[in-house]
Amino acid sequence: MTDIVNVSYHQTGKSIGTDANGMREMQARAFEYRKARRLLIKAPPASGKSRALMFLALDKLIRQGVRKVVIAVPESSIGSSFSARKLTETGFFADWAPDVDLTSGLECSGKVQRFLEFMDSEEKILICTHATFRFACEQLEAEVFKDCLVAIDEFHHVSADADSNRLGSIVREMLNVPEIHLIAMTGSYFRGDSVPVLRPEDEESFEKCTYSYYEQLNGYEFLKTLGIGYHFYEGSWLDVLGEVLDTDRKTILHIPNVNSRESTKDKWSEVGEVLDSIGDVVGDSVVPQSNVLRVRRKSDGKMLLVADLVDDHPVRRRNTVEYLRNIRSPEEMDLIIALGMAKEGFDWPFCEHTLTVGYRGSLTEVVQIIGRCTRDSSNKTHAQFTNLIPRPVADRDETAEAVNNMLKAITCSLLMEQVLAPNFKFQNREPNDTEPSRPGEIKIRGFKAPSTERTRKIIESDLNDLKAAILQDADILKTLPGAGDSKEAAEFINRTLIPRVIQRFYPDLDPEETEEVRQYVVADSFVKNGQIDEEGDLRFIRAANRFINIEELSIDLIDSINPFQKAWEILSKTLDKRTFRLIQECCDSTRVTMPIEEAVQFIEAIKAFVRENGREPDFHSWDPYERRLGEALLVIRKEMRRQNQESGK
Repeated sequence: MTDIVNVSYHQTGKSIGTDANGMREMQARAFEYRKARRLLIKAPPASGKSRALMFLALDKLIRQGVRKVVIAVPESSIGSSFSARKLTETGFFADWAPDVDLTSGLECSGKVQRFLEFMDSEEKILICTHATFRFACEQLEAEVFKDCLVAIDEFHHVSADADSNRLGSIVREMLNVPEIHLIAMTGSYFRGDSVPVLRPEDEESFEKCTYSYYEQLNGYEFLKTLGIGYHFYEGSWLDVLGEVLDTDRKTILHIPNVNSRESTKDKWSEVGEVLDSIGDVVGDSVVPQSNVLRVRRKSDGKMLLVADLVDDHPVRRRNTVEYLRNIRSPEEMDLIIALGMAKEGFDWPFCEHTLTVGYRGSLTEVVQIIGRCTRDSSNKTHAQFTNLIPRPVADRDETAEAVNNMLKAITCSLLMEQVLAPNFKFQNREPNDTEPSRPGEIKIRGFKAPSTERTRKIIESDLNDLKAAILQDADILKTLPGAGDSKEAAEFINRTLIPRVIQRFYPDLDPEETEEVRQYVVADSFVKNGQIDEEGDLRFIRAANRFINIEELSIDLIDSINPFQKAWEILSKTLDKRTFRLIQECCDSTRVTMPIEEAVQFIEAIKAFVRENGREPDFHSWDPYERRLGEALLVIRKEMRRQNQESGK
């Protein structure tokens, strides 16, 4: 297995320590915004968003005259995060005690009716799922929530597309009622599709509180390192499971979606094969009518506790979830097998390893899955995310999809590496400035610092989300297998492709603002992709296979270095030549325009080129004639694969 990312932290304890009010660092930062009527909190999993909301809600109820608090969470298992808490015992002025919790118990229709009763009652605090909230709002006008606080957990479920996202249209209706207080919370604001979470004009009405992944993980007491790695396989993922599943580590295994090509299409059979690969299920469930199982491990007879969340029988699932909600020690669970559950908001702090089969199309989903193992706990110093990804195979109908998924998975890891790294501020270095950069600041010659409030807000709050869009852009992904350390390819990516993405996401920016955002993005990516070394008073960044003095950085130098070079190196070093060439050809074939009739006319010229040079013509060559021959070769090979598929070979 290859770790693409391995990050170390300093265990400062800062992010988990509490102040006189019992607030952690992130919670205290959010509490500073308690007077805001519209607040968006961006903070990673395990940073304490749920309790931060308790502090904010109680202040609004008791000190600001808010009548009611409604908190909507994406799934019922997250409801326990908002159960009663004795906050006065740690210094706060009031305790948290919800009056109504609709995340368990009643059937859907009963929950909606109870929601409506709550709105007409003297009760103050209600917890429900997004689904219950949506159905209840079908029967309520937005004005009913005047002088109430409505809080949406995992806010990335909202979409600006009112036709396809009812939750988004409800939020938009409430934004039209100034007396409604709204708090939105998310670990990642990137939805993974082209539709924004909020329209720009709606988003502008929110104040934003941001707490970074680096601040969170660096401030832990126990967790020291995080690894993000990939394991490529051919055939069935079940055949290689034993190579990556270590049952000595507390693990969440997410099996593939039944509609994905990685799935066998029989999720129950897959769970059975996972259990068989571990050992033998012994006796009844640990909890009656649940799927908390005892499994005797084949290798040494050790008894393991395994929870099956794939079985969707309502009683068994409810009892299994209830058991998991009340775990208090590492000994109470060893492995959780899940499909759509155990992701966002799921709290099992003892988890050391999240093992996910198949590429996840949403970067938010990947962020949430990684967040399941990055909670601080005394039983671990290292957390690991592993993604089992099918290796592309030639002469398959799904080869192009497999290649695209592999590239997206790898670039996703690069995004996480940047998200998990410390932040720097960038300034322009004037011509006669010879002063060294201050700690946390890097000076760059020719750098355009943000000059408008709009660009400053994008850089302050949206940088990671913009990078996510850039790293997953189809045109950029196509350049990876052939770009390498080419200066021309680097400048094409940095100066042409990246501005296109920025303009697509922020069409309101003028050319000068677009360039300011672009320079900040490429500078930030350059620094975080490079390895920063400290040697006495001199600091260097290792990039493009050389060390660069940070005091000599210029924007022209940064633009000449491919921000995706690490991804290219990963591909070229971890895949065999056959697979790497297949990936190259697949990406290149999407850019060729030569018809097959023209391509076959170059067959003799291609043979002559191979005889003279001892290699095939390169589609990425900067020599026009060689590039033309390389294009013809791609077209011929693509046609041969098509004919082989049709003939069943």
